[in-house]
Amino acid sequence: MIQAESVSTAQLKEVGTIEVQEIPSGHRPALLLLHGEGEEDIVSIFADVLGQPWEATTSLEDVKTGPRATIYGMRNSVAVAQAGSWDRSRILINTHCVDGPHPRDDDITDHCDYEYLYTVSTFFRRDVARFLSLVLGQISPHRDLTKKARTTLISTTFPDVRAALPNLDILSVGADAIEIRVDLLEEPLQDGGVSKVPSLKYVGEQLMLLRQRTELPIIYTTRCTEENGRFPMDDPNLFFRYLTRAIQWGCEYIDVELWLPEDIRKRLAERKGCSRIISAFHDFSGSFKWLAPETQTLFERGAVYGDIVKMYVLVNSMQENMELEYFRNTIQTKYPHPPFSGLNMGPTGQLTRTMNKIFTPITHPLLPMIAAPGQLSAAQINSALHGMGQMPKLDIYGIGSFRSTSQAMFFEKCFNELGLPHQFMFAERAPKASIEYILRRPKFGGGYINPPLVAASAPYLPALSNAARAIGQVDTVLVRQENGQPVFIGDNATWKGIRATLTRDFVPSAYSGRAALLLANSEADASASIFALKSLGIGPVHTIGFKARGSLSTEVDPVRSVEDMKRLEQPFVIISALPAEKSLLVVPLLKHYRVNGKDGRGHGHGHGHGIKSSGKVFVDLASGPRKVDPLEVATAAGWTATPSPKPGAREGARQAGRQAVSQSVSQSVGQQPFAQGAQLVRAPGDIVVVAVDSWPWTPGRGRRGRRGRRGRRGRRGRRGRRGRRGRRGRRPSQHRLSTHCITTCHIHTYACMYGRAAQGPTHSTPGHSAAHAPPTVSRLDARKTGPQRPRGAAYMD
Repeated sequence: MIQAESVSTAQLKEVGTIEVQEIPSGHRPALLLLHGEGEEDIVSIFADVLGQPWEATTSLEDVKTGPRATIYGMRNSVAVAQAGSWDRSRILINTHCVDGPHPRDDDITDHCDYEYLYTVSTFFRRDVARFLSLVLGQISPHRDLTKKARTTLISTTFPDVRAALPNLDILSVGADAIEIRVDLLEEPLQDGGVSKVPSLKYVGEQLMLLRQRTELPIIYTTRCTEENGRFPMDDPNLFFRYLTRAIQWGCEYIDVELWLPEDIRKRLAERKGCSRIISAFHDFSGSFKWLAPETQTLFERGAVYGDIVKMYVLVNSMQENMELEYFRNTIQTKYPHPPFSGLNMGPTGQLTRTMNKIFTPITHPLLPMIAAPGQLSAAQINSALHGMGQMPKLDIYGIGSFRSTSQAMFFEKCFNELGLPHQFMFAERAPKASIEYILRRPKFGGGYINPPLVAASAPYLPALSNAARAIGQVDTVLVRQENGQPVFIGDNATWKGIRATLTRDFVPSAYSGRAALLLANSEADASASIFALKSLGIGPVHTIGFKARGSLSTEVDPVRSVEDMKRLEQPFVIISALPAEKSLLVVPLLKHYRVNGKDGRGHGHGHGHGIKSSGKVFVDLASGPRKVDPLEVATAAGWTATPSPKPGAREGARQAGRQAVSQSVSQSVGQQPFAQGAQLVRAPGDIVVVAVDSWPWTPGRGRRGRRGRRGRRGRRGRRGRRGRRGRRGRRPSQHRLSTHCITTCHIHTYACMYGRAAQGPTHSTPGHSAAHAPPTVSRLDARKTGPQRPRGAAYMD
């Protein structure tokens, strides 16, 4: 079994941190889903995302004795009548359709392990996959974030989340998580007023809307009145009830205030499942002392049940900033775990916002108010770090045989948006020594190589990731500082894009033990795909057009004849790495393994409400003109597919998931290596493409253009005057674009420059149509000239 993650030398903690590699498990989860009358279609969607069979039942005894791998669905009214005989042998999930005819029953949810809220009018299959992957422990956002050198969060200070949805992708630029302030939500009442405490029904719907529109982890916060929130403190059980529901709804983080009784904090820790607890402490007295003995005691109390300890205090002097940094260094040395997030609030404490590395709150001009005086944007923090010498200017390279002006523009826009001092440069890949020469340049900060470099021919790369070593190709070069010296690490990022595509609409365990069919001209073209498939536990893998050798050849068998094809196990995945001119060869296979025909596998249940489900995955890595479009054939044969949003994006497969920039930037900025918070679009020529939903511009002073050339010398005359220096250009406004994932320049430039997202959410996974894509902001005239003034001086970090 191949490890699913690459080796990384950068860790959040230098002491006491053990990196656990994700090994896929063949275990099939056992679930019982409750649903309303006439809403059994959601059960088929859950089963399809899990890659397991399902069955409707009216008896809990049948559920107890039935196969563990079968997903059972039962009407909640029937389940309530038999609740006394339930033995908790399966994970119990209550599903509720928010826009359906049935009212929500909190009593049913109280007896369940989890609750999933959804809408039929705008159904997001990827949200089901995200929910199940988290509650089943098959993904761990917290583990991924703790590997980053710096993380940030942005808080939605809107009384209604709907107000933030149109610009959510813009608001979340530079953030690694989104905080929903439950105490700031204002539920409208029939008399025209608002509820003092929003109901669980209203909170659940608000959380559902937020989760449907973002892939960033969500931090669920109920701030009390004493810590400048709005939740009353007279009933601690109110906090327990709301925080418990957040766990059931699958929130990645819950904010648990340290003043709550230990019994409540302990019970939350016992029930947290795969959610993580942030132990929060706030002091607004102005008399808090970081070097007092009781400060360490507070940290120790928070560390008992917290996965992150958060301590924010209001200060009045610069000396207290120095005291915080001394405390931070002391406490992290003594207690490597849990991570410590500490900062001083107010304008005087802005320095600590640049020094804090764990979930630093950031603001954005589009927020209705600044969450706390002194709060900074991601670009302001990065600019301050550069000014203090903590973020040196780096050159990020694109090394290859082509040069793209539009791609260089895109990279520069990314840097401008986040206030990064870096610059992007192209370098031709000519002699063998040219790459080594580029790596030795003093400001080299990372780069991608296209076409990939053979790993064995790069002795100047002293370290290789597990993926690069197994695949045998290096398409990304990362730089890590060790003992003050740069260390170059060769990595392969293409397989991450393929894996991200496969797991967007299916949980990872859905692929375990399944057969796959892979078509390619050579092993070099298919090695990244094989590695991605094996990282999900897929096996066996059957190949057409080549024979695998080396470390990737285990359970990889070539198909040599028609007889071999007849003996093949039903493939769950078909990946075509053939060039466009040979894409016709995959058409007979798509027809032969049709979903609802001969050798096809259907669930045998109808699907209503416009929710479509199928259990086949087809990924086409080719781009360019072709005689027959395999995507149309796949759609006709039951495979869900979508045409390319922008034909001709040639190097999509090579550059899919490429992270030369995002990996380098993430060390200093804390950006996600993968697209979270941006709309993920998959196209035939692009494994993973991040389509930034809008590219608004504001007037700004860009660089002055170069002076024109001298005119030619006339016959017996003087040379013409030098041309006038060009005008200053414009540059994009701050905080508008994310550099989560750098992939194909054509799609990026299309989405950014023309202000609209690429159409067609997926071509490779079923159950997700273009009509289900989240709303996007597609206006070039959406302008914001700067931060809005705060409405009041409330501290809300």
